[in-house]
Amino acid sequence: MVQKNLIDGEWIATSEVSRNINPSNTNDVVGEYARASADDARAAIAAAKAAFPAWSRSGILERHAILRKTADEILARKDELGRLLSREEGKTLAEGIGETVRAGQIFDFFAG
Repeated sequence: MVQKNLIDGEWIATSEVSRNINPSNTNDVVGEYARASADDARAAIAAAKAAFPAWSRSGILERHAILRKTADEILARKDELGRLLSREEGKTLAEGIGETVRAGQIFDFFAG
């Protein structure tokens, strides 16, 4: 199944597909992903710009809750996400889990 791109809240399919191959085992296809065009990138940038005013005017507690929930989810799933990251990038498992924990910590930092 080809994974689509999320642009402006809508999952978008494309005619071009990229295969993500596990660099540690080139027989392992991690996934197939829609390859965005320049127009897709422009649409995603425009959607982000359009969403920014509402996000920047949202309350501190609302932004904190969203970022904190993201941190909690990443840290709760660190082993699973670390394994996926290791498979995708060819890292050792310890590196994949460590990078996942660091991502959770960054979300936690910005939640504060």
